[in-house]
Amino acid sequence: MSFQFEGYVIVSADGMLADASHVMPDSLKFEGDKLFFEQALDRAALIVHGRNSHEGQPNSPKRKRLILTRKIKAPTVDPEMPNATLWNPEHASFEQACAFADVASGRVAVIGGPVVFDMFMDRYDTFWLSEAPHVRLPGGEGCFVDVPRRTPHDVLASHGMAPGTPYMLDAAHDVTVTPWRRRI
Repeated sequence: MSFQFEGYVIVSADGMLADASHVMPDSLKFEGDKLFFEQALDRAALIVHGRNSHEGQPNSPKRKRLILTRKIKAPTVDPEMPNATLWNPEHASFEQACAFADVASGRVAVIGGPVVFDMFMDRYDTFWLSEAPHVRLPGGEGCFVDVPRRTPHDVLASHGMAPGTPYMLDAAHDVTVTPWRRRI
């Protein structure tokens, strides 16, 4: 199996990916980021996320995915989404879940939540960190388990990643995306 791991998240100025009710608010949704995200997922061989994460785009049902859950033991087809495999990492390895999903290589797009992001922290080739510097979500859900105790930048750097050049996604709101890549 040969995979390229990429993470994708947009965060508020305080490092949150969702509000206090664990929902991504409209204030954290920007057309430029949405387009970047959608195009990235269209190039992925596999999407990985938790039960509460989903991108909700027109191509979503066509994408192969692993959905992490504690409700099953062996990998199984999600009865609600035929292209999705339910996976419990406590009972099957990532490689076993991929074999069940019939995905042996390609780009793996990890899209959250915090526990899922953290599971792959030492496997990412690139983590795409989108930031909305004018949005604050007090009491929200951090993008990584250690946020807000640490910043998203500190978490990525502590796992051997370094920031590249940011790209502007929405000039009107100063929303950027920065590729954090594994240091060699």
